[in-house]
Amino acid sequence: MSEIVVSHGLGASDDSVWFPYLAERLAAAGHRVTVPRLPEPEVPQLVPWVKTYGEAALAAGPAEGTVLVGHSIGGVNVLRFLEQHDPERDGVFAGVLLVATSAHEVGYDLLAEFFAGEFDWARIRRSAREFRVLQAMDDPVNQPDPAEHVGLLVRGLGATAVLTATGGHFGAAPDDHVEVPEAVRLVTELLAA
Repeated sequence: MSEIVVSHGLGASDDSVWFPYLAERLAAAGHRVTVPRLPEPEVPQLVPWVKTYGEAALAAGPAEGTVLVGHSIGGVNVLRFLEQHDPERDGVFAGVLLVATSAHEVGYDLLAEFFAGEFDWARIRRSAREFRVLQAMDDPVNQPDPAEHVGLLVRGLGATAVLTATGGHFGAAPDDHVEVPEAVRLVTELLAA
């Protein structure tokens, strides 16, 4: 059994957006999905979010059998965790999927600390074998050009990207419940790599 550990976004929780769909689909294939509830999701703070997510990611099981997933600011949380991860001590993760993740500040003052300082791309790349990015071109958050965010993530991570014409932010509000089959496919691809 492989492990998938998801970092939710602003105001979200384990039962938000497409996480129940992802968990149901991957459980049917024999995998386990964990979505740790990050502290104070309405007012995220970088240090507690990275700490909580990192503890869950390391507790899930051996890194080589674990895929990390982040949605929206949760994807940035995954990147910041990987900057601190020691792959020599704790292993290299099987893969990372970033869904509707911003590569830089997009105008939310509440989230500015997540983007303070450049990403340490080299250190992040050493912490996982493969990276995937999923982005919709009609995303209302990663504006004015969602493809720019994808390009920065692809270049920084050596990632493979999937761009869809529609999909918005893959769940604009935490109570949205959507199916994102591309996320399931990409996690499955990472597990098989």
